[in-house]
Amino acid sequence: MTEPLLDHLVYAVPDLAAGVAQFTARTGISPVPGGRHPSGTANYLVGFGPTSYLEIIGPDPDADPAEAPRSFGLDRLAEPRLVTWAVHPDDLDKTVAVARERGYDPGEIHPLSRRRPDGVLLSWRLTRRADPAADGLVPFLIDWTGTEHPARAALPQLRLTTFTATHPDPPAVQRDLAALGVALEVAAGPENGLRALLDTPRGPVTLR
Repeated sequence: MTEPLLDHLVYAVPDLAAGVAQFTARTGISPVPGGRHPSGTANYLVGFGPTSYLEIIGPDPDADPAEAPRSFGLDRLAEPRLVTWAVHPDDLDKTVAVARERGYDPGEIHPLSRRRPDGVLLSWRLTRRADPAADGLVPFLIDWTGTEHPARAALPQLRLTTFTATHPDPPAVQRDLAALGVALEVAAGPENGLRALLDTPRGPVTLR
């Protein structure tokens, strides 16, 4: 079963236009523009239902090319990759405090925002560790602070069939997940990796 608190999956691409075109060709679904971030990134979205979605994120083609975005390892990404995921706890501050008591530090809480193509400003708070791409199997936490959740917009829809992970030491990952109060199936494997199986008009599609 997919974690009930799932907010979104983050699928990072080195070239946003090419990544979106490839996703559309594979799934038969055209993601819609989500907006631009001050960090030099932009995104496209596909919904999984009223409370969760897939974010396709890449360098903003209209940003200064001299300022390569570092978020989610985009400055060193060679090919599309499912890099991490987010959950929306009922109380962000309390969840951070409890996780630290249990031995896992989700990172500091930062305010962020982006403006949708229709001009609406979305604001949220999230936890950020030093390098989210390095430990993406453990989700970051997000609080939309009263802003309309992106999944409630008119997004094209897909079904997330399964969402799992692999790691050389599954019990270590499970300890951190338990500290946050979330669940993810983690199997033993040679390296870190996330896997999302999508039910699409063109059949099952796996993102890794």
